Amino acid sequence: MDVFGVMIGLVLLVGITVVALMVIGTVKAAKAVGAKIEKYEANARRAVETATLKAKTYTKIGPPAQIATVRLGLRTSLDGTRQVLEGGLAQDGQLGESLALLTRLDAHAAELDGELRVLEREPDTARIAAKLPELRERAERITHAAETMRWAAQDRMHRFADDELSRLSQECESEAGALRHWDGSGTGAAGAGGSVGSSGSGAGSGSRSGAGGGAARARLTDGKGRPSAEELLGLADPLAKLAQRLRKPSTGSSAG
Repeated sequence: MDVFGVMIGLVLLVGITVVALMVIGTVKAAKAVGAKIEKYEANARRAVETATLKAKTYTKIGPPAQIATVRLGLRTSLDGTRQVLEGGLAQDGQLGESLALLTRLDAHAAELDGELRVLEREPDTARIAAKLPELRERAERITHAAETMRWAAQDRMHRFADDELSRLSQECESEAGALRHWDGSGTGAAGAGGSVGSSGSGAGSGSRSGAGGGAARARLTDGKGRPSAEELLGLADPLAKLAQRLRKPSTGSSAG
């Protein structure tokens, strides 16, 4: 009975562990799906807001159009800088610090955008005229800071690309020089052939033929190392047999 009770306890323990793992996995999967949904919703909402601001800059006049222009410029500058930094982060880890600064800058931009949104609904035009220059100046400071980081990151990427291209060009030139090593060997062989030729014409011709044979390479029309047309068409054996039959009469007549 004790052994049976222990087995039941182990089975229950394993079952509880499996159920707990399944619950934990389900919760993690649900959180991941929820995070993705929130991210897509945020991106969609931001895209709609950007499109709305663009429309206001064309359809509105006066202070509403000016406020929409400031908000759109602020949003566009931050988005462009974030895309550049995130795009180069895989190749340059130092851009992570720039991304952290951009996150802090984005928080200030969000506060400013909220103030501009409130001012956009302000019915008193005098208050709008009094507050808008200050808010525009803050937006310009944030935009300038974001653009400075974006341009610095672009210059950094361009410099790294130029350095990599320079190194690659040098390696290609070195490889080209290594591939041309036959220039020196060919000169040496020619010099050796000339010295031997001065000692004897027969030896000189033999050395030249040997050098030429060593440097010979298969050409397109020489047929070396390639099947002939007769072999490709399957006519090699019939042609050989026909040649043997044609040679037999001539051989017999000469013998007679």
